[in-house]
Amino acid sequence: MASLIKKISLSNCVSIEQLGFGTFKIVDQQEANNAVMTALSNGYRSFDTAQLYNNEKVLGEAFVNSGVARQELFLTTKVSNLNQGYEQTLKSFEQSLKDLQTDYLDLFLVHWPLKNHFFDTWKAIEQLYENKMVRAIGVCNFHQSHFELLKTRANIKPMINQIEIHPYLVQKELIEYLNKEQIAIEAWSPLARGRVVEEPLLIDIGQKYQKSSSQVTLRWHVQKDLIVIPKSVNPLRIAENMQIFDFELTDTEMQQIDSLNEDFRTGPNPDNVYQKNGF
Repeated sequence: MASLIKKISLSNCVSIEQLGFGTFKIVDQQEANNAVMTALSNGYRSFDTAQLYNNEKVLGEAFVNSGVARQELFLTTKVSNLNQGYEQTLKSFEQSLKDLQTDYLDLFLVHWPLKNHFFDTWKAIEQLYENKMVRAIGVCNFHQSHFELLKTRANIKPMINQIEIHPYLVQKELIEYLNKEQIAIEAWSPLARGRVVEEPLLIDIGQKYQKSSSQVTLRWHVQKDLIVIPKSVNPLRIAENMQIFDFELTDTEMQQIDSLNEDFRTGPNPDNVYQKNGF
C-alpha cells in the first residue's frame, strides 16, 4: 500500500512521502502504540511530531515496539519556541533524539519564527545538517517576509515550509513563492480541525466518487503537490485517510474547492507570533 504514495523530492534530493501521519495530542503510551501500529499497517511510513507536542518519548517507544526498522521510517520533529536559540536548539535536539530512540532525524524544523532567536536557531539547525545528524532541514509557519529576512544571513536555504493549508486557507500567494524558491510545502491542519467534514461542496463532490469530504480534501492537497499530514487515533479514519489514491478530482472541482478560501486560520498568524516572540 505504501507504494501508492507519491514521494516529494526536496531540494537536497532527500525524498519524503506525500502523505504522512500527524501526531499532535497523542500523549498516552497505549494510544501512541495503537495509532502507530495502525498507521504502519495501513502503509504510513512518515511521522510528524514536535517538541511542543510532549509526545516524542511515547512515540519513540511506539516505534521501537512496532518492530519496523528505523531506516524504513521518516521522522520529523520541530524545535519548540521555548528551546529556540543556538545552544538551546542543539541541546533540545539531543533530547529529541534520545526520546525518539534514534541517532538521527530525517527532518528537523523551526516550529515558529521568533524575532529574538530568528538567526541563531537557524544557525544551529544548519550545523546539525552539516554534521549529518539530520537528513533535511526546514521551517514551519514562515511567510515570504520571513524567508527574505533569513536569506540575508543563512548559508543553507530551508528545504521545506510546513504551514497551515486547507480549503478555507488556500495560501495561494505563499505557495507560488515557495514553488518559485523550490521549497517544498507541507500542510498542517489539512482538514481545518474537522470543519471540512460538514462542508456541502466537499460532501457533494465526495458522493460522486463514493468518498468522504475528508478524503476529497486530502486528495485536493495531493493534487496540488503538497505534502499532507492528517492526524487521527481512530483506526477507521487512519485507514480512510490513506484511501485517496484511487480517484482524481477534475480541474473544475479543484477550482471549486479553492473558492472556499476565506483566509480562516485554526492557529495563530505567524506574523503575530514573530512580533510577540512566542505564544
